[in-house]
Amino acid sequence: MNEKEKIDSRQELKARLEFFRDLGVEFLVSPRKKAGKSQTAAVESPLLIAGGFSGGPATADSEEWERLIRKIMSCQACPLFKGRTQAVPGEGNRQAKLMFVGEAPGRDEDLQGRPFVGRAGQLLTKIIQAMGFSRDQVYIANVIKCRPPENRTPRPDEVKACSPYLLRQIELIKPRVIVALGKVATDFLLQSPKSMSELRGNFGEFQGIPVMPTFHPSYLVRNEGNKEIKKMVWEDMKKVLKLLES
Repeated sequence: MNEKEKIDSRQELKARLEFFRDLGVEFLVSPRKKAGKSQTAAVESPLLIAGGFSGGPATADSEEWERLIRKIMSCQACPLFKGRTQAVPGEGNRQAKLMFVGEAPGRDEDLQGRPFVGRAGQLLTKIIQAMGFSRDQVYIANVIKCRPPENRTPRPDEVKACSPYLLRQIELIKPRVIVALGKVATDFLLQSPKSMSELRGNFGEFQGIPVMPTFHPSYLVRNEGNKEIKKMVWEDMKKVLKLLES
């Protein structure tokens, strides 16, 4: 690694640590091998210290998944298919203990065919990393698989038409915990008349699976300077980690 690469790496690490600090992440420090009279130390996430991540129970075979993906990619169940570049089924570990469910693809997701890859997606990735995971260890999906025009909120008829795909994904993955990102996902999974502010931070249940409602990453992006909101989301994620560790 040359000097420029070292500087870039240090700057990236500094930016990541500052972001974690804004979240309110409580890092633990583990002593390592002694070096003379001093000790070196490594920063680890709470989950890694608790024992790391492992996949959930076995799911259906890959052929069943491929059939589901093909149905999503060719779906014309609602008018949203007319304006899409491509559908966005979801991605990640199909045996994940932890599943994130958002609202719908945005512009970047529609172009790339992957969920949460724009600014909000980059923020979600950092939150996942702060929890001690990588994106390929969890599963990320949306209630709606095609981008609504101008990123508007999906209509009830669109949710009704598209939701069987998400329901089947949940059935196949059998996650231990679902994080509902934002109001659309929370309303769909919990079917509660309460507001998002009332539901956020408290576990609900979907078909026996604990559901943690929290703010959508795009809400954090729109309120980028508000550290309190970031800390609220991190408090929600700590509850998720505690449940996964139990």
